[in-house]
Amino acid sequence: MKVLITGGAGFIGSHIVDACIKDGYKVIILDDLSTGKEENINPYAKFYKCDITSGDVVKILRKEMPNYIIHSAAQISVSKSVKSPFEDARTNIMGTLRLLEFARVNGIKKFIFASSGGTIYGEPNKFPITEKFIFNPYSPYGISKTTIEYYLKFYYKEYKLPYISLRYSNVYGPRQDPHGEAGVVAIFTKAMLSGITPTINGDGKYVRDYIYCEDVVNANLLSLKSEVVGEFNIGTGIGTDVNALYKKLSAIIGFKEKPKYGPPRQGDLRKSVLSCNKAKRILKWSPKVSLDEGLKKTVEYFKKVYKESK
Repeated sequence: MKVLITGGAGFIGSHIVDACIKDGYKVIILDDLSTGKEENINPYAKFYKCDITSGDVVKILRKEMPNYIIHSAAQISVSKSVKSPFEDARTNIMGTLRLLEFARVNGIKKFIFASSGGTIYGEPNKFPITEKFIFNPYSPYGISKTTIEYYLKFYYKEYKLPYISLRYSNVYGPRQDPHGEAGVVAIFTKAMLSGITPTINGDGKYVRDYIYCEDVVNANLLSLKSEVVGEFNIGTGIGTDVNALYKKLSAIIGFKEKPKYGPPRQGDLRKSVLSCNKAKRILKWSPKVSLDEGLKKTVEYFKKVYKESK
């Protein structure tokens, strides 16, 4: 079976590529390398450098004719979406619609979408958040992810296109970009290993549900093999604020400095913690890697990268 993985040179996508190849799938990668990296590309995958908003996407899809699509490519910055909602929508909505239209016409067996449990629900009054909570996104990024969730339902109802939407909490782990804004674990780790004191945005009491990348990969593999259709939260159900995360990383790395504090970021929620009972019950998925274990693995990876770069 052949799987097309968009964003397959990126942080999460490249791990999914590796796992699919290990599992015996033939893999095609679409990535424009705007945030993905060539060194992340598995040599056993077929790679096309292409923006998902480009008309060339359809040509590539027709040439390769995949059986499944795992759509991981996206504009992932909340603050960028606030500054430029048009660009966010161009990539996250129009780019995805191009893929959905191909999937509809060509009988794709399953369309797996990387959604965002950390943004589409907004900030409800009680936690953890289940899939039954209403959509209430605060940022254009969250709005674009929510929009695609509606399109997935439409394509399934009208055209019987099978899909699974995986609503990730805050994913972290090896290969995460320490230079952007989305990966606080990678940003803090890189800074501490370089002897630089990280800056915490706001008061550090922003609570998130941190999920290790390996667990996210397993959710994608189970989704490929499952016959179910629907939406699933993918997280741990455990909330950790940024101050506590800083302390954990400091202890692992042996970093002694107290954090600096800066202004809060636009569009950030105070709290987001997901219930994953539905995924446990139906997909037979559950997180295996604890935060402490995942942080240690992540630090080990960045130590190796930092050593090799010297």
